[in-house]
Amino acid sequence: MLPPSRRDFVSLALAESRGYTNGKQRRQSCWRKWKQLSRLQRSIVLFLLALMLIGGFALYPSLSPQWGGTHFFLCPVLARQRRGLRKRGPPALQNRLQGRGNSSEVRLKNAFQTCKVFIVLGCLLTLQMSKTFINCCLLVCIAFLFLEESRLEAVREAFRHAWKGYKEFAWGHDELKPVSKSYTEWFGLGLTLIDALDTMWILGLKKEFEEAREWVAKELTFNKNVDVNLFESTIRILGGLLSTYHLTGDALFLEKAKDFGSRLMPAFSTPSKIPYSDVNIDKGTAHPPRWTSDSTMAEVTSIQLEFRELSRLTGDPKYREVVMEVMRRVHRLEGKHDGLVPMFINTNSGQFTHVGVYTLGARADSYYEYLLKQWIQGGKKETELLEDYVQAVEGIQKNLLKRSSPLGLMFVGELSHGHFSPKMDHLVCFLPGTLALGVHHGLPAEHMELARQLMETCHQMYVQMETGLSPEIAHFNTQADSIQDVDVKPADRHNLLRPETVESLFYLYRFTKDRKYQTWGWEILQSFNKYTRVDTGGYTSINNVRDPTSPSPRDKMESFFLGETLKYFYLLFSDDSNIINLDKYVFNTEAHPLPIWPQTD
Repeated sequence: MLPPSRRDFVSLALAESRGYTNGKQRRQSCWRKWKQLSRLQRSIVLFLLALMLIGGFALYPSLSPQWGGTHFFLCPVLARQRRGLRKRGPPALQNRLQGRGNSSEVRLKNAFQTCKVFIVLGCLLTLQMSKTFINCCLLVCIAFLFLEESRLEAVREAFRHAWKGYKEFAWGHDELKPVSKSYTEWFGLGLTLIDALDTMWILGLKKEFEEAREWVAKELTFNKNVDVNLFESTIRILGGLLSTYHLTGDALFLEKAKDFGSRLMPAFSTPSKIPYSDVNIDKGTAHPPRWTSDSTMAEVTSIQLEFRELSRLTGDPKYREVVMEVMRRVHRLEGKHDGLVPMFINTNSGQFTHVGVYTLGARADSYYEYLLKQWIQGGKKETELLEDYVQAVEGIQKNLLKRSSPLGLMFVGELSHGHFSPKMDHLVCFLPGTLALGVHHGLPAEHMELARQLMETCHQMYVQMETGLSPEIAHFNTQADSIQDVDVKPADRHNLLRPETVESLFYLYRFTKDRKYQTWGWEILQSFNKYTRVDTGGYTSINNVRDPTSPSPRDKMESFFLGETLKYFYLLFSDDSNIINLDKYVFNTEAHPLPIWPQTD
């Protein structure tokens, strides 16, 4: 044993006594303040500085043009993203030399390795100095906070890049053609700009929002001799204006919504009260498509949230009355199969057509979504809507669910006159999120288990593709000797930058807090950046998700990429549940949040 004079605690006491001033005032230097911090505090500060250094290195876009904000600071929990299950080459639309891409990959790997080293050293340092597990946990929490902000900034950067292309080459027009640096018109109403208004507000992009608001105030007019699709213009334009009004309180957007909503009303002047698909917003005339007198079920039953809210804000019941008459008629119609509805309804007779074909994909998908969301919007009072939704979920479970091989993925197929088809549109990936939302609002817990299983399936629709991006349509293998679960026909290999999977990831993460959903979303965002990002601004849909060396750009950025996809990415990566509180808001099918009505309404 050491002599008492050499004991460590005696030396420590002497060191502290020399710092004692007996009440005398003295100048506090920065070094002395630093020394007054506890060991834990000093460790945390040093660890944060190290994280900031590495984060700044990875975030700074000029270090590698190929990154362009694509590969942001990633901590070890994301190492699985580099697992090398498949080798993905650079997209043709980037037109970069192979050597340059390799150099970028090396720098990215170095950033990953350095990041890992600093986090491990930080944890070891804390354990050595404090000897407590709690302090290491604190550092992990700090790392997660930094990770969250990095991902949120990644989404903001992606939006700015998309907005840059739209502003330079398509300002005031409907949609950007990023490769040819031009635009395309659908309605001629600035569709992308209006669709993106509330996204900019939620992301905190004040400068971009003010630019867009000025255009709405000075340039947006509906005095145009143009036919618009009732469904698409309602969910994008009317929904976008109403949502932006609620988020900002700016009456400009409400006035524009009133003007536009009133111009859509002629669509409901049909013998059956089932609306026509198209309406001329200047002449006040409406008509079905040239080739049929049918409307699709999704078109006529997915406009209710917006028209109901317009009635609530204006005090004029006519908007709500016309859309609820549609729901009442559909509720009573024969031709359903265990709550599942056919894809078409005739505007003259008011009857279902093409009876016997049932799908949750295109032309029917949002009917099921809006059953639940109208019930939520109205304060859970409209029992017919709830009954139809619950019965439909039971019909899905009974008729449309099967498992694939070899992984046993649960998927939603289609039914045609008694014949089951293992075809699943990417659009169907709205369903996990809708099921989870229903459970959050008191529906059976078993719906959440189904939501989790379907979420895994939608994730695999991305993972099993060479680009990491889902095809528009997948066919699932059910034979026992299958090698891969997902098969894609050549005509179905395109990706349109759709939001449905990211939307459901957002709901599943918001309600479960399982971080794997954030990780899956981050992988998808990286794939969008790698294969669809155009250097001069914007993102493009692609033709072939199975060819990473030549995905073949389609030269179109859909308005919903800004209106929905990037918005849901941002909400997915945020841990703040008060950003669009789901007890106060319900999203329309274009991701525009509308308020849940107070009980007094």
